[in-house]
Amino acid sequence: MTDAILVLNAGSSSIKFELFSVNGDDPESRLEGQMEGIGASPRLIARDARRQVLADHRWAGPDVADHATALRVMGQELAPAVEGYRIVAVGHRVVHGGPDFAAPVIVDDGMMDRLRALAPLAPLHQPHNLAGIAAARAALPGVPQVACFDTSFHRTHAWEADTFALPPEFYDRGIRRYGFHGLSYEYIAANLAEEEPALAAGRVVVAHLGNGSSLCAIRNGRSVDSTMGFTALDGVPMGTRCGQIDPGVLLHLMQAEGMDAAALQKLLYGNAGLKGMSGISQDVRDLEASGEPRAAGALAYYVWRVRREIGALAAALGGIDALVFTAGIGENARNLRARICDGLDFLGIAVDPERNAANAPEISSPGARTRVLVRPTDEEGMIARHVLALLQRSQNA
Repeated sequence: MTDAILVLNAGSSSIKFELFSVNGDDPESRLEGQMEGIGASPRLIARDARRQVLADHRWAGPDVADHATALRVMGQELAPAVEGYRIVAVGHRVVHGGPDFAAPVIVDDGMMDRLRALAPLAPLHQPHNLAGIAAARAALPGVPQVACFDTSFHRTHAWEADTFALPPEFYDRGIRRYGFHGLSYEYIAANLAEEEPALAAGRVVVAHLGNGSSLCAIRNGRSVDSTMGFTALDGVPMGTRCGQIDPGVLLHLMQAEGMDAAALQKLLYGNAGLKGMSGISQDVRDLEASGEPRAAGALAYYVWRVRREIGALAAALGGIDALVFTAGIGENARNLRARICDGLDFLGIAVDPERNAANAPEISSPGARTRVLVRPTDEEGMIARHVLALLQRSQNA
């Protein structure tokens, strides 16, 4: 039997999974895939380490209506593929760690209760993260379940980057800017340090653009600022989330429109962003193919806000040496990348059309002062590294 680490990463409408064999200090991916389109058009895709397809199945929406069902179906479909591996730990992406969790932890009953208390701060993700932990604890009794937090990477922020302009007792009670997508940013920073240490030691803005979108300012591998705040609603617009909004709008909706907290949550998390603005879809590909003015308007707003945040984060860093695009939109949406970078020449940013069209690892124009890179992120790989390091520390303690 080969020791292995299983990683589960539950998103708002998907569950990514990856199995890593444990070999020294570097976990090696053996099987990966995802269940996407949960509740809408569910599809399970799994591949082995050679990228050979092990499973590709589709279901009707009601057959895989939620994350709990998706986890059960995945286990049934992939059971033959994991024979020969002994799972020694399961790593879980947990979106919100609150003020107390700045590093990965092994989950017990008390920890689950503390993490459930943070669910209202990340309602699209935290309940699904915890459902995955609960299912894995039940299926693999005695196997350590390790929570790795999206907020941990941003704990290096200065106080002024994290606080709100409220009386200090609110900050002391945990009402502060946390930042998210930290596992993605940590992976990009770590790999950039391996590939180009001089650049990684400088001033880098990373744009994690996907169904959930945010940007992060990184100096010498450490997070300085991020566009997301107390919850994963803040910053740039997303697939179904609003991004930055004047809090006075919320007061107005409550007072003049009679909306309560549940109605506001449904609007801001599920019926806003690209989907809400366009009235068509949250998928950039659908919006780019549409001739509807509302689709064009949603994309224009998205581009405007991302470009605006790049400038703001460059200011937080005192300049910029590199801009890195990552995640689904960042890695693949060529037209949006070009539109975002258009007009950023004052930051030394210029995109080469041919490189950009080819999705090259570097898309900046030759001679441009600021480099523009496209890098795949790997949150699952980052989680596996954390889990293995935690296991090794526990064994050596």
